[in-house]
Amino acid sequence: MTNKTIVAGVGMVPFAKPGASDSYDHMGAAAIRLALVDAGIDYAQVQQAYAGYVYGDSTAGQLALYQVGMSGIPVVNVNNNCSTGSTALFLARQAIEHGIAECVLAVGFEQMARGAIVEKYTDRPSPFARFEALCGELVDEALPLALRYFGGAGREHMQRYGTRLETFAAIRAKASRHAANNPLALFRKVVSTEDVMNDVPVWPGVMTRMMACPPTCGGAAAILVSEDFARRHGIDTRVAIAAQAMTTDRPGTFEDRSMIELVGAGMTREAAQAVYTQAGIGPDDIDVCELHDCFAHNELITYEGLGLCPVGEGERFVMDGDNTYGGAVVTNPSGGLLSKGHPLGATGLAQCYELTRQLRGTAGPTQVDGARLGLQHNLGLGGACVVTLYERQ
Repeated sequence: MTNKTIVAGVGMVPFAKPGASDSYDHMGAAAIRLALVDAGIDYAQVQQAYAGYVYGDSTAGQLALYQVGMSGIPVVNVNNNCSTGSTALFLARQAIEHGIAECVLAVGFEQMARGAIVEKYTDRPSPFARFEALCGELVDEALPLALRYFGGAGREHMQRYGTRLETFAAIRAKASRHAANNPLALFRKVVSTEDVMNDVPVWPGVMTRMMACPPTCGGAAAILVSEDFARRHGIDTRVAIAAQAMTTDRPGTFEDRSMIELVGAGMTREAAQAVYTQAGIGPDDIDVCELHDCFAHNELITYEGLGLCPVGEGERFVMDGDNTYGGAVVTNPSGGLLSKGHPLGATGLAQCYELTRQLRGTAGPTQVDGARLGLQHNLGLGGACVVTLYERQ
């Protein structure tokens, strides 16, 4: 039994720096309320909920949801690293598609600490142990975890394909131009490629500070419903999930001895191909894309993983302007993680928020003209990747 999944409502609160936001439960509850209003339904109609967050105690999802209603529905708490929000969306979509429920909520939130991401539990085996072992062999630099991984992948791309540091700077500058039109983004100041190049080097010759996304707090939510439920309740059916795939690591992640593969390029390729096959389309059909640009380096690697350009030609894709308005596919019109911010649990649902508005034609100053197909890519090391295709009906 399969049902078409409609994105009935989306909600998102402005992202903020650590210490400048509400607590996680208030951000999550606020995003839920916005999504309910957008869908035009009451919380009592929600039959299941999936709550995503990375940094928090068990049942934090219930604390956020209980501020909206206590209806006794199943609440599932989800943690899948940086792909947590889209994993919650994946589970909600499955429930709708297979007829388990007709109206499901996915919410993500994060209240992050200042500074680089660190492992919280050091008294037990690390899920990154095998990743760390290989990274230690490939990258001889004493740097914070995420910077070493994605910077190492970017350096490999530079060495293998001749990609210049200025190209990663241009990606960050593009992100700032897009974010300037997004009132919910954390950083809205426009910066130039030269500004990014001249910023503080965090890995000389490989990365400056502005090429990395900031730790961020925020919340976002989506209401998914069956097409039949939408029609019975007069809900907007313009945006549907046309295809979705979630992948995890295969042996090549480690056996290829490549930092590009270690940070999930293989998962991205596999998930993207599954989505294109499900929908009967190709990457050339995509109008707008929200992808996981935790670092400018990963944005370029992801262009290639999603098939938006051939492998090794990410630099040409950037230099030709094919990643922005007027080009082949507008990537991260929201400003992406680099400018909008990256509250881990909320990121995937914030991407859903942006793409839903794009396909409705209600994105305001970030609108991509005539957007009909929107692609979402959300990646978590350790690892999991979710790629989702939205269509305007």
